Amino acid sequence: MHYLLTITITIILSLKLTTMAFEIKTKIIIDATPQKVWSIFSNFKNYSQWNPFIQRLTGAVVEGQKIEVLIQAPGSKPMIFSPEVLTYQEEKELTWLGHLFFRGLFDGKHHFRLIENNDGTTTFIQNEEFKGVLVPLFKRQLNSKTREGFIQMNQMLKELVEKA
Repeated sequence: MHYLLTITITIILSLKLTTMAFEIKTKIIIDATPQKVWSIFSNFKNYSQWNPFIQRLTGAVVEGQKIEVLIQAPGSKPMIFSPEVLTYQEEKELTWLGHLFFRGLFDGKHHFRLIENNDGTTTFIQNEEFKGVLVPLFKRQLNSKTREGFIQMNQMLKELVEKA
């Protein structure tokens, strides 16, 4: 019996390390400085006016604090969750970590990075690393609808920054 339990745990851990992780990574070049991009990106109270993916972000965006985020991927129902802010570096990066119900079930580590290209442009990178036992069930939707939400947000941010 002990042998069977050990094998089962080993298989589950192996699966978790290989098939229960998925990443979406998008980027866009914006014809503006990181300072200008950040000024619009970090004005969270205005998200409902322009952001098709993250429609609301409230709370103190401070490392170690929880915020409330309302997202809606194209063709999906809205979802509210409360991730913890892991990094907040002005004009450089914002990272948060959210969980569905509890850690290990379906976790998402969402990154926003601004890279100065030294030519008056900024590369805006948005990616999310998903981990947990439910990831395989949502992989198709993540790779289509969620990825499309990232792309739409990136494009709208670019348009807004470049016309400002």
